[in-house]
Amino acid sequence: MDKLNVAVIGAGQVAQTSHINHYQSMEGVEVTAVCDVNLKAAQNAAEKFGIPVWYDDPLEMLKAVHPDAVSICVPNKFHCELTCLCLEHGCHVLCEKPPALTPEEAELMRDTAKRCRKILTFGFHFRHAGRVAFLKDKIVNGELGSIYAGEVIWTRRRGIPGWGNFISSKMQGGGPLIDIGAHMLDLAAYLMDYPPVDYVCAASSDRIGKQGGTGFMGGWDGTKFSVEDGLFGFIKFTDGSCLQVKTSFALHMAEKEERNVCLYGDKKGLSVFPAELYGDEGGRQFNTVYPFEESRDWHYDCIRNFVESCMGRAEVLVKPEQAVYVQKLINGLYRSAKTGEPVFYRNKGL
Repeated sequence: MDKLNVAVIGAGQVAQTSHINHYQSMEGVEVTAVCDVNLKAAQNAAEKFGIPVWYDDPLEMLKAVHPDAVSICVPNKFHCELTCLCLEHGCHVLCEKPPALTPEEAELMRDTAKRCRKILTFGFHFRHAGRVAFLKDKIVNGELGSIYAGEVIWTRRRGIPGWGNFISSKMQGGGPLIDIGAHMLDLAAYLMDYPPVDYVCAASSDRIGKQGGTGFMGGWDGTKFSVEDGLFGFIKFTDGSCLQVKTSFALHMAEKEERNVCLYGDKKGLSVFPAELYGDEGGRQFNTVYPFEESRDWHYDCIRNFVESCMGRAEVLVKPEQAVYVQKLINGLYRSAKTGEPVFYRNKGL
């Protein structure tokens, strides 16, 4: 394939800042249509980026334009439905994260892609960072030894998004865990090579969110806040290793924001942000810092990987089965936080 015709469903911020602009910067790629339930929003995006046609009906667009590939940039509630629709109409699909609202939806998306023999990947763009590939090689080569513990962290002091649907459980399926925490959970799962899970447990809170207010990401209405503002969990794997999970939109903490994945092995430990290794040689402790200067937007690398895969020149980095794994962890943590009981996965295929 010498030319890739792409359509984008969803004309909001993520479509304009992380998808359309990057597609249009790549040789051999043309964005041929944009679709949004708000026809005016679709028209505005089309006129801004010079896209020839716009629609408010995805099926109408697919039948008229016949794109080779589609980016799905809509609220989480519609990920599964629209992804499957596009796959059934012969399109490769890049769906924004998280995969879906439930593991069953994520599995349906995976199975539909397989049946239709089309590429499906997801917008876990942090996975495309050069430091992640570098640290993955360190782990595969045995530098950390046996990994037995880790931490997944993305917390904000007062960073509840004041736009979009981020505070709507109906539209998004949750708050910081499914939004920002999902990225770090995906990184940890990838670096640890998706170990079988024994159980998960979690607690969550919405106390700050329901107060309403203003933060560094705008203001929000506490009466419409229906997601968690923080979730704190624990994942135990069947080999005895574990992960602690800390995610929040609003937490009374010292820093404005903290984001990292840390893994601890019996030879060395690592941090992803910044990229560092920690160890001991002959009783001498040392820290090795790798000063990555990654100037490109990792969204670009995610889009590039998808384009190259559609053209038959690469393999997608984020695979559907991996996304199902992360979706199951997310939903298990939410279920445990809701019921107050651990969720057990042993011998249940995760």
